[in-house]
Amino acid sequence: MKDLKPKEIVTELDKYIIGQKDAKKSVAIALRNRWRRRQLDRDLQEEIAPKNIILIGPTGVGKTEIARRLANLTDSPFYKVEASKFTEVGYVGRDVESMIRDIVELTVNNLRVKQQDAVQEKAARMAEERVLDILLPPSAPPSAFAADGGLTDGGPTDGCPIDGSPSLAAGDADFVPAASTREKLRAMLHKGKLDKRKIDLDVTAQSSPMVEIFSNSGIEEMGINVKDMLGNLMPKNTKRRRVSVREAMGILTQEEAAHLVDMEKVKTDAVLLVEQSGIIFIDEIDKIAGKGQNHGPEVSKEGVQRDLLPIVEGSSVPTKYGTVKTDHILFIASGAFHVSKPSDLIPELQGRFPIRVELHSLGAEEFTRILTEPKNALMLQYIALLRTEGVVISFTQDAVEKIADIAVEVNSTTENIGARRLHTLMEKLLEEILFEAPDMDEKNITIDAEFVTKQLMDIVEDQDLSRYIL
Repeated sequence: MKDLKPKEIVTELDKYIIGQKDAKKSVAIALRNRWRRRQLDRDLQEEIAPKNIILIGPTGVGKTEIARRLANLTDSPFYKVEASKFTEVGYVGRDVESMIRDIVELTVNNLRVKQQDAVQEKAARMAEERVLDILLPPSAPPSAFAADGGLTDGGPTDGCPIDGSPSLAAGDADFVPAASTREKLRAMLHKGKLDKRKIDLDVTAQSSPMVEIFSNSGIEEMGINVKDMLGNLMPKNTKRRRVSVREAMGILTQEEAAHLVDMEKVKTDAVLLVEQSGIIFIDEIDKIAGKGQNHGPEVSKEGVQRDLLPIVEGSSVPTKYGTVKTDHILFIASGAFHVSKPSDLIPELQGRFPIRVELHSLGAEEFTRILTEPKNALMLQYIALLRTEGVVISFTQDAVEKIADIAVEVNSTTENIGARRLHTLMEKLLEEILFEAPDMDEKNITIDAEFVTKQLMDIVEDQDLSRYIL
């Protein structure tokens, strides 16, 4: 995990997210506190709990993006879940512990991929030896290299030999030694001369286990991984395929890389990483809050809150990779809180989210900056997409400001969906160009305020139409 200072964290977040300084400051402090905790004695480390955060604000203002970018900055395990998923457990919902199992599963997969990438060079060398074994079996005499990439059984061959010389029969006294033949094959392999040769390769077939019908929680709470257990009992299903040498190298490299990875260490590291550096983003937490004293208690919503409480508070969750303690996982919750408010959550859960930050609605100035400033700015995305067709588009400053003004107007007259409105407007604005791009004669297009007005104002002025289209 990168040890960034709070100011450095905010600076990095500024590259992707416009505004919302208070929220960036809060998450930067929470992240830095993790680094500070790791510098303390182990006894004191256990006593310091993370300061969980509630981000309050309308949709499309950057709540999810802040949490996601924060995790990317520090390479921390990250998982996003909607609180509303847990409201109908037994029907369409899920048990709250599934979020812990999911983040561990994701972390294990990510660590395994990183470990495989680290051993690619060694795996490639091992795959090369396996390919050479197929091309030149140790038991077969190196009489000649057949046209299909294999070797004869000892008699003369109809194919071309590896060095261009006439084919050699198995009984010839002057045949090339096996070691020399293997090295010639290796040289040809490195030069790509064998890439199109076909060989027979046994590949592990991908099949879904029948036991997937069981629920994760039921199996894992028993401490039994049924899928792995049955996988060890049943023989592996392999399928013989005829593939090119180039394709075989790729398949065998991945197989060897998987064998080189110490999965027990990966699992142990993943559990530790989740426990010490995991970030879980609980979206739509306002959907499980009550609506005040005027309504009776909503059993389903309050039940989800009480189920969430021990996870956020700190508990041990059984997973197929081991027991995971949630005491030091950072939980970031978010919600619009249009109808309810944070104080409508049960007091125990409120106490576990001591930091509350309000994110502000976005105006024309923020929209203008969002369109142009971030590293992945929306306009830069469309410019890059059309450049693949040879079309070069450019936006004037007045066009950018006009798009931002229209976004504010549509958000105020219809549902306020924040910066997501810009995606809708940009797609509608460039619809014709995106459609005609492959066949356009004029490859240089400048988009100004007049073009924006012509394309969008008719829809904006017709409010009934704009509700459907924008």
